[in-house]
Amino acid sequence: MSVPLTESSSFAALRDLFNQRIAVLDGAMGSMVQTYQLKEVDFRGERFADFPHDLQGNNDLLSLTRPDVVEEIHAAYFAAGADIVETNTFSSTTIGQADYHLEAIVDDLNTAAVTCARRAADAAEAATPGRRCFVAGAIGPLNRTLSMSPDVNRPDYRAVSWAQVVTAYTQQIRALIAAGVDALLVETIFDTLNSKAALFAIDTVFEELGEKLPVMVSVTITDASGRTLSGQTTEAFYNSIRHAHPFSVGINCALGGRAMRPYIEELARIAECNVTCYPNAGLPNAFGGYDETPADMAEVLREFSDAGLVNLVGGCCGSTPAHIGAIAKTVQGVTPRPVPERIPTLRLSGLEPLTIA
Repeated sequence: MSVPLTESSSFAALRDLFNQRIAVLDGAMGSMVQTYQLKEVDFRGERFADFPHDLQGNNDLLSLTRPDVVEEIHAAYFAAGADIVETNTFSSTTIGQADYHLEAIVDDLNTAAVTCARRAADAAEAATPGRRCFVAGAIGPLNRTLSMSPDVNRPDYRAVSWAQVVTAYTQQIRALIAAGVDALLVETIFDTLNSKAALFAIDTVFEELGEKLPVMVSVTITDASGRTLSGQTTEAFYNSIRHAHPFSVGINCALGGRAMRPYIEELARIAECNVTCYPNAGLPNAFGGYDETPADMAEVLREFSDAGLVNLVGGCCGSTPAHIGAIAKTVQGVTPRPVPERIPTLRLSGLEPLTIA
């Protein structure tokens, strides 16, 4: 028999925040890093000056080599009105860092990223006594998938195994928790099986520690088909991860806010937890940029809020502190979505949901 887990100290504070009002998440990290026009030397720093492989583009590495940049971005989001910032750890696993041959520094990456975010949070709290600022450990989807083959001629082939994915996530999760995150955010999920490996790893680490943190889950709907890249509908995805009892579930990335509405409405109807939405600043244009202005994003997310669909809003690719500032301002005073009670029944999922009444 497993021993009941105690809740972390941040659990009650986050629960209070979500009960009181619509919470605000930060915006993009990657597109903000691009505004600094960093060079290879910035990614290398002193520690990796003689490293034999190219490192430019490995944004997670900046938590070690340019922590000033990472902390400044976090601080800008807190100043704009964000309640929660995500750590700069989207690819901070051994699998994610393999492309740069930096698997050996994964613990350092996660620890440094949490330190940057925590310093910004502490500074924001000090500037506004009584304010609470939270740090969510960002856990990305990986660049390898358990559900699909990378070789069209070998549909049975997988580039990674379940055990390898669980091991990689477990290492990251241990490091994030040890460094002091308030919550864990499994995000930009395109393959449900990858996310289930992350949730399994989270439960394993919680059992080791005897304590649990709030777990936030966010899926990405890749196009107008309303499905994830691995083929599931929104409801089927929710049925697949509901067993983990997430603190929140939502949708981020891929689509702009307006295109997300049918899927947010579906989640709002079925989710027995908080619902989150942090879209891109529209779809990428021909130049790889994002065209939605802060006012555009704020208008859409205000519509979601007025409709009672969300408990947290924020931004993903292309969003900036200006976007988050506009969003935070427009949702002030709007009542958060009430969490519904659903009749217990058997709910299954494949690519489609199956409810047996």
